[in-house]
Amino acid sequence: MEWSVFSQQRRHCRPISGEIAAPILRSAGTNLIEQSPVRFVGEAKIDKDWSAGYILELGVQGAPSNQWNQLSSNSTNINPNNANNAVLVRKSNWFIKSKTFGQVAVGLNGTATYHLLDDADSTLTRNVDDAEGAAIYMSAFQLRHNGVQIGPSSVAFPLRWTYVLRGFNNSTPGDSGRRDVIRYDSPTFAGFTAIAAWGENDIWDVALTYKNDIGDFNVVARAGYGESNDPGTQVGPSVSPSTGIPTSYDVGGTTCISSSTTSASLPNFECRWGGAAATITHKPTGLFVFGGWGRQTIQPGIEHKWLPLGKTNIFGEYRHDDAGSNPGKSVGASINFWQAGIIQNVEAADTSFYLVYQHADGYILGNATTGKNYAPNGRTDLDAFQEVITGAKINF
Repeated sequence: MEWSVFSQQRRHCRPISGEIAAPILRSAGTNLIEQSPVRFVGEAKIDKDWSAGYILELGVQGAPSNQWNQLSSNSTNINPNNANNAVLVRKSNWFIKSKTFGQVAVGLNGTATYHLLDDADSTLTRNVDDAEGAAIYMSAFQLRHNGVQIGPSSVAFPLRWTYVLRGFNNSTPGDSGRRDVIRYDSPTFAGFTAIAAWGENDIWDVALTYKNDIGDFNVVARAGYGESNDPGTQVGPSVSPSTGIPTSYDVGGTTCISSSTTSASLPNFECRWGGAAATITHKPTGLFVFGGWGRQTIQPGIEHKWLPLGKTNIFGEYRHDDAGSNPGKSVGASINFWQAGIIQNVEAADTSFYLVYQHADGYILGNATTGKNYAPNGRTDLDAFQEVITGAKINF
């Protein structure tokens, strides 16, 4: 059993505003559930129905929480997107929009299934502990069995949770990412909005969103599907044979079922993903339930304004992953997550304080008898992993 306690401080922003990332301290950094963004939006009216504009969104991070492990909260990842004190371009696209016909955007943007599961959550948990939260919180921590890291004692870069969890975006099945795409968002009809996107080499996906009130209930639901034959571009050689430490990283593409190198994934690489999620909230009481498909998440809770300060959200969550193989790392895995948390919103300061507990356990399957960072042959039960996460989200 392993305990890790973290303190996170972060500030979120609204369009045309700024954010300051958290200071770099041991066990403190930027919560990568929702990276600290700064967004600039310019829009000009063409006539009463049509407008055009441009979106530039930057991501600011101190010590990214998806890179913390038992040894340090500082990132050692060679991918500059995962570095400490980084400023990244998250979105950069131009758009033309019509109230009658919808919007077309071209450039770096979320695909149709980007945050497919996350954005079906209409409560305070969305930017604190969303559908990707369980995997992000423990991503870089080392896997252990009977108190010992999994692999030979000489391993310099042992197996981590992110190696045995699978998914296009942040090890979460069903959610897509941001790519260079042409994206279309339809107008909303009776609560329904359709989204489609297509990108280079080739990636495409579609999604349908429903948001509406039905009597005393508010319903937010999303479903989508996508395909890609682009495993991305590999930067640098595959791996250091002497230590097993990665000396390269992939950019772009879809890494959900990619091999350990992009060259090994070609020429027959194909990735498919899909998902569905919904939140149903009883407005008079604040009771809600969020569910996500992908053998993944169910989150019941209550969000109600008991205090003059603002709404209080109390939730519990269960997630189960039947993870597929990650070539060069594992053959499969069965992982259970249990979470509980509380979020207190302060309306006057547009701030939410949160405290989350997470427990994970399960087993991995491997076929390696030798190797630097492969799962051992057969089944290996994992030591229970427990952590507590606390922090604040401040909009300004």
